[in-house]
Amino acid sequence: MFDVFGLPLHPLVVHAVVVLLPLSAIGLIACVFVARWRRSFAGLSVLGLVAGAISAFVAAASGNALAEQVGVPATHQALGQVLPWLAAATVVLAAVWYFMQRGQQQQAPLTRGIGVLAAVVAAASVTLTVLVGHSGASAVWGGTSAAATTPAAATTSATASGSTSAEASYTLDQVKQHNQATDCWAAIDDSVYNLTDWVNQHPGGADHIVAICGTDATQAFEAQHSGDQRPQTLLAGFRIGELAS
Repeated sequence: MFDVFGLPLHPLVVHAVVVLLPLSAIGLIACVFVARWRRSFAGLSVLGLVAGAISAFVAAASGNALAEQVGVPATHQALGQVLPWLAAATVVLAAVWYFMQRGQQQQAPLTRGIGVLAAVVAAASVTLTVLVGHSGASAVWGGTSAAATTPAAATTSATASGSTSAEASYTLDQVKQHNQATDCWAAIDDSVYNLTDWVNQHPGGADHIVAICGTDATQAFEAQHSGDQRPQTLLAGFRIGELAS
């Protein structure tokens, strides 16, 4: 579904995001503050933002599909889920400002205020685009992608290298020793996860993760995320071994 000529769509569409969104956002900021550029470039900037926002939504969807196959860098995916909505907010504000200022020799105070707000949100979009791109590049080129830590990838790697080492196994007593936000393990469905890096990234707040540190959190996880594939995919990236019976 998210392949183009046999290649994953995600790395292809990401290039549209990292080029169109920042370039158009910077163009919008310039048009808001430099009057002589508005007539020539304001409309192009808005159109570029629309294309960039659409690309961001496609990138997020295709990234989730790719993560189900190869694993997911948690930070990259968490930031990548926010970017499309921030880009959409930029588009809305930019479009409102654009149509309000058309035909005006001087901007009215309300128009100027919306323009400044659009510029601030556009700057935030540029910043978040850089953070998303950096986290993704670090995962790929730094060898830290979750694909290296997911069970399927670990099994494939071990088979390819001829390794016969057994998977790490931990008792619940061992899990209970890691019961703090700075050292957080949890057992879920007979697997053990090191959630330390996820504590401050959890969209619902750190408290939800801290509450399950050092516990068998199977019931809590299923009660919150039963039937939802994305949390399952994210969780796989933090697996460190199996729970000993």
